[in-house]
Amino acid sequence: MTLIRFFVLVFFFALPAAAELRIDVTGARSEPTPVAFPDIGAYTPETQAIAADMARVIESDLVRSGLFRIVNRDAYIQHLASVSDRPRFADWQAIKAHALIQAQLDAMPDGAIRISFRLWDVFMQQQMEDRVLSTAPDGWRKLAHRVADIVYSRITGETGYFDTKVAFISETGNQRKRTKRLAVMDSDGANVRYLTDGADMVLTPRFSPNMREIAYFSYKGGQPRVYIMDLATNASRLVGQFAGMTFAPRFSPDGRKLIMSLATRGNSDIYLHDLATGQTTQLTNNPAIDTSPSFAPDGKKIVFNSDRSGRQQLYVMDADGGNVRRISFGEGSYATPVWSPRGDYIAFTKIKDGQFHIGLMRPDGAGERLIVNGWAVEAPSWAPNGRVLSFFRQEPWDERGAGGRTKIYTIDVTGYHEQLIPTPQDASSPAWSPLLH
Repeated sequence: MTLIRFFVLVFFFALPAAAELRIDVTGARSEPTPVAFPDIGAYTPETQAIAADMARVIESDLVRSGLFRIVNRDAYIQHLASVSDRPRFADWQAIKAHALIQAQLDAMPDGAIRISFRLWDVFMQQQMEDRVLSTAPDGWRKLAHRVADIVYSRITGETGYFDTKVAFISETGNQRKRTKRLAVMDSDGANVRYLTDGADMVLTPRFSPNMREIAYFSYKGGQPRVYIMDLATNASRLVGQFAGMTFAPRFSPDGRKLIMSLATRGNSDIYLHDLATGQTTQLTNNPAIDTSPSFAPDGKKIVFNSDRSGRQQLYVMDADGGNVRRISFGEGSYATPVWSPRGDYIAFTKIKDGQFHIGLMRPDGAGERLIVNGWAVEAPSWAPNGRVLSFFRQEPWDERGAGGRTKIYTIDVTGYHEQLIPTPQDASSPAWSPLLH
């Protein structure tokens, strides 16, 4: 089947039906949309410093999406002294800006900071957004992400994804004795917070829908099992008392249950654990290895991988374990499926001809396409808007265990705009949070 791609098309029609700038992600690919973004106005040394930092974060978010570029500020003709100044649209059209962000930062009497900003469609000469947001001074980075989310959403029609967290595994040391710590960071790699000390190996972190907890797999005490950590206290609790190994956890969409694999006597099946009652229900019962379950966003279906056909393939079943059907039929092995928050795609890892790939398919298995490949690329995780994925790459290592560095990247569903998320150490197994606002 011909490879399906989703590209970016910018429409500018002087017709009532197209009254505003809008990026259509179902159209043909074009260059990033040029956006003018003058310095954020500020009137005290303190707010000037914060305004400069906020501008850098907003610009970085928009550019990192691959959909926007900031027009060189040396080309700007009009100087906007205040957020209340009306743009001279001919000046911004002359430098080929399609959108204009106009912003001002003020210090409030109660100590808070307030950003006022407007978003303009330059060619239609219309205001697209007028917002005022405030926070404590130490919340400026979150405020900047929120502004970027609003701009992204208003122009694309999609929900933003910048004001989010990413849980991941921070890695250090030789491959033969690797230290792995559970950590969280902002979506751009800032504000890294380590949640475990590295004494026990940890893997596969997953946020709860309410952002209060993370489920993860740990070898704590030499016993490989699933735990849940309270992010407010960093306290962890064991999920159930089982005779075998539990692994590959994910929360249900309502956050009330945890789906995971339980391995006993060399076989693994999928189980559903009620977090309130402690009741556990077995969903699959097959001599094959069933693992990596992930709920559909409506909670009615579950995708998982199994080698019941002789090689790892993807299967979908009802939430009660019934109506199991295979959806992958391509060459190679499939693993780590995860359902998009929009419900329109399932992302997966595929191994074929000695190469790893990150791919997408429809929930019925149609339209499979591979968007990333490499020596080792794994663990796709969806941004909350369902249009961007994170994953990690690993380099080869030698016979002494040297090398093998791991880094986290993002890419959109078109297979374009791959971006590195910078981290202090090596990083793997990313898991995106819901939006924070």
